Amino acid sequence: MLRVLTYNIHKGFNVGNRRFVLHQIRDALITADADLMFLQEMQGEHLRHQQKIADWPVLSQLEFLAENIWPFHAYGKNAIYNAGHHGNAILSKHPFERWENINVSPFPWASRSLLHGVIRLPGSSQDLHIVCIHFGLMGKERRLQISKLSARIDSHVPHDAPLIIAGDFNDWLGQADRLFHDHLGLQEIFHETHGRYARSFPSWLPFLPMDRIYYRGLIPVSCDRLAHAPWHALSDHAPLTASFTL
Repeated sequence: MLRVLTYNIHKGFNVGNRRFVLHQIRDALITADADLMFLQEMQGEHLRHQQKIADWPVLSQLEFLAENIWPFHAYGKNAIYNAGHHGNAILSKHPFERWENINVSPFPWASRSLLHGVIRLPGSSQDLHIVCIHFGLMGKERRLQISKLSARIDSHVPHDAPLIIAGDFNDWLGQADRLFHDHLGLQEIFHETHGRYARSFPSWLPFLPMDRIYYRGLIPVSCDRLAHAPWHALSDHAPLTASFTL
């Protein structure tokens, strides 16, 4: 069984940026106990927060969340500014064979990337390809990013290799679906299991289906939206989980 979780962690702050809640997020993630974590808005560095916030971790946010639980991890910057940077991250209980961060920003002022990793699961002879994404807010921007993601899958992922793409798609209109289903052969686990996407934003009263878990070459077992306590008081997104077998 392979358990995955996707979560926009909002740089470790709660809704409205009123409180720094990364420590509570870490406790909640440990309780969720996924094998693979697809995390968006991971703060790689922020010099002002580091100086002003008393419980800002000495380690990077990535290392702080992963410490002692997920020994293998990757981080890809997708927004860089004077105080620091943030981006996508994957935390894994299984080692990476390789990973790469790919720029999919159509405009210089809208930094976006996708983080593509390859892991080998115990007892399996196949590589599992995993992609963590955070797409843009504008429809035109998302369409270009979806096209770049599709080209990446075509060129770097064998058709018979198991694949999971998860993250914050910002795609409440479902524009990605036709290309993902018809061209890439992907299914979305909530749509496949429950007949509709999970509503994941905002976390305190979710009504927009922003976050997704797409897959191919795997057998879906279960999926869940974590909108109960403590999740509703942490990030502005609710996490999604899914379980698969090969």
